[in-house]
Amino acid sequence: MPATLSPSESYSITMRVDIQNRPGMLGKLTTTIGDAGGDIGAVDMSGVGKGTVMRDVTIRARGVDHAQEIIKAVQQVAGVKIINVSDRTFLKHLGGKIEISGKIPVKTRNDLSMAYTPGVARVCMAIAKDVKKSFTLTIRRNTIAVVSDGTAVLGLGDIGPEAAMPVMEGKALIFKEFAGVDAWPICLATKDTDEIVRIVKTLAPSFGGINLEDISAPRCFEIEDRLKAEMDIPVFHDDQHGTAVVVLAALLNSLKIVKKRMEDLKVVVAGVGASGVACSKILMNAGVRNIIGVDRVGAIYKGRRQHMNFMKDWYAGHTNPSNEKGKLSDVMAGADLFLGLSGPGLITVDDLKKMAKDPIVFAMANPDPEIQPEDASPYVRIMATGRSDYPNQINNSLVFPGIFRGALDSRASCINEDMKMAAAHAIASCVGKDELSEDYIIPSMFNRRVVQAVARGVSKAAHRTKVARRASRAYAEIHLE
Repeated sequence: MPATLSPSESYSITMRVDIQNRPGMLGKLTTTIGDAGGDIGAVDMSGVGKGTVMRDVTIRARGVDHAQEIIKAVQQVAGVKIINVSDRTFLKHLGGKIEISGKIPVKTRNDLSMAYTPGVARVCMAIAKDVKKSFTLTIRRNTIAVVSDGTAVLGLGDIGPEAAMPVMEGKALIFKEFAGVDAWPICLATKDTDEIVRIVKTLAPSFGGINLEDISAPRCFEIEDRLKAEMDIPVFHDDQHGTAVVVLAALLNSLKIVKKRMEDLKVVVAGVGASGVACSKILMNAGVRNIIGVDRVGAIYKGRRQHMNFMKDWYAGHTNPSNEKGKLSDVMAGADLFLGLSGPGLITVDDLKKMAKDPIVFAMANPDPEIQPEDASPYVRIMATGRSDYPNQINNSLVFPGIFRGALDSRASCINEDMKMAAAHAIASCVGKDELSEDYIIPSMFNRRVVQAVARGVSKAAHRTKVARRASRAYAEIHLE
């Protein structure tokens, strides 16, 4: 029988209720909410009526349906009237989550004459003579575009560019909050690969880097490869490489606990899309030799013909050395690591029991993992998900702020493999020996040392591999014209 899920802040509501002002009524209300499985976060008085008290009750639920069950239960309490119910997550998104603000004051004619005409013309001509100065004299120095076509958003699939905007806004917010990087969401109303490449290339003069996001496979591979080849600013598909970097960081620390070596692992990867391929590649670069990828048809192996594409053909030629075949459950036997990048409810407790000693499970499907931690924990040594309401959140937010901070600081022309590996080792290093445990293999994104460590490691790797175009200092000099 599946375990009961824990209430989550992401499904929290604020219920405004009018309660008859007599002893025991508040207790009756809170007991009803508790009996319905709700987790009360706060109870605040919002007003007083004739014989009543109005209160705002914040409640965490397990999901939308559970929230409705709590509401219905409260509606049955005599002497309590629900005035309004607000979804707290939706309230966070009202009007969007980011805005533009000026960096300099424009309060006098003198301010205006330098920030805009006529003074700005001198700056324009300086850049016209030397385009590289656009990286010091415009927002390019610290600004990236977060570009999506809305075809592979979270675990929701192809929901369109408008529906993708809340995710892109959220990424831009995280970039600014954690790394000081200015980022702007650009959602495109096209799925055409050639058109996306053309649009992004024409945007390049306005940005110092491009973060591709939530573009479906296999198109995402071609789009990124073409842009990397045709642009001289960093292009980084976060669904691929951000996921890969943080997975490697989590595995580096996990292996310290289970006392295993990369080259001895059997890894099963569920989901051979953008992130699955990138994770497999970085694990192979780190020394893993036996990786078996599984899609909806089953294991990918040399000679398979069904449901293949150019990237899966590459995958078949570089993984699964024993040519194992069958469904996901068939290839789980003896696995040291299960890496889930697919969808909810994909594996069972019986599958976990087939794994090797001290199994590691990274069930990263969002918002619902391949197996719930409550079900898996008794049978695995280390359990991680992509969610923030469980221990060991393996999330791209640990990677992308710092990796772009380092790329912009070094003015790198690209983000190469050495820079990604440096980012993974930097993240892993933020968990000290005295902190490392089964429930703490990866640092929190709120650990401010993470972005600094990643940025520093990435910048050093950029200089080491000669893709940096800025001297190793905070900012380049600005010469008067």
